[in-house]
Order: sequence, then structure tokens, then C-alpha cells
Amino acid sequence: MSSMAYRFLADLLVALHLAFALFVVLGGVLVLWRRRLAFLHLPVAIWGVFIELSGWVCPLTPLEVRLRILGGQAGYRGGFVEHYLLPVLYPSGLTREQQVGLGIVVGVLNLGVYGLVIWRMRRERDRAGERYR
Repeated sequence: MSSMAYRFLADLLVALHLAFALFVVLGGVLVLWRRRLAFLHLPVAIWGVFIELSGWVCPLTPLEVRLRILGGQAGYRGGFVEHYLLPVLYPSGLTREQQVGLGIVVGVLNLGVYGLVIWRMRRERDRAGERYR
């Protein structure tokens, strides 16, 4: 495979990683719209919070680094993806305390959204029960 193909795959992986991270944080809002998405979002959100709180590295990160090395790149400079998306995924100067704080914020945000989902479901169930009395 050519070095350009490896770079393309690395860029694609960063875009996928960003989409995954956005789904972790904001996917609960989609669940408000389509409840069935909870079956996809809950495991993703739990994984994202776990990664942040545990300090582990997401498996996508070393894969991306490996693809960049195979593509002849030494770092994150160059095209649009590297310049605009990477700082969102890998902010410089991120401390362990900030990482834990982000994990807590994401967890609390999702708990709040799912609390709202459950409240709406109960309200709908109660309303449906009143119609049949």
C-alpha cells in the first residue's frame, strides 16, 4: 500500500474518532428523538466515560499513529484533518485532572439526558393508561 493510502486511512480514522467522541457526548440527545438509538449509544457512552476516567488510551489512537508512521509522517502536521480535527481530539496540555473532569461532565450530561428519556417514557405510559380507563 502506498504512503498516501496510509495517510488517507489515518485521516479517515481521525474523522471516525471525532464522530465517535461527538456521539459519546451528544448521542443522548439523539436518543430523545429516537429511543432505539439508546442500544447503540449506551455502550458507546460507557466506553467513552470509562476511557476518560481510567486514563487508558482509546485503541483508535495507536492505530492512527501506526498508520501515520506507515504513511511516512512523523506527527500531526499538514492537511485539513490534522490541522482542524486533531486539536479537538488531542488538546495540548490536557492534564489527568482535566481528563477526569471531562469524563465526569460527559457522564453527568448523559445521565441527565437518560433521566429525561425515562421521565418522558413514564409520562407517555401514564397518559396511555389514562386513555384506557
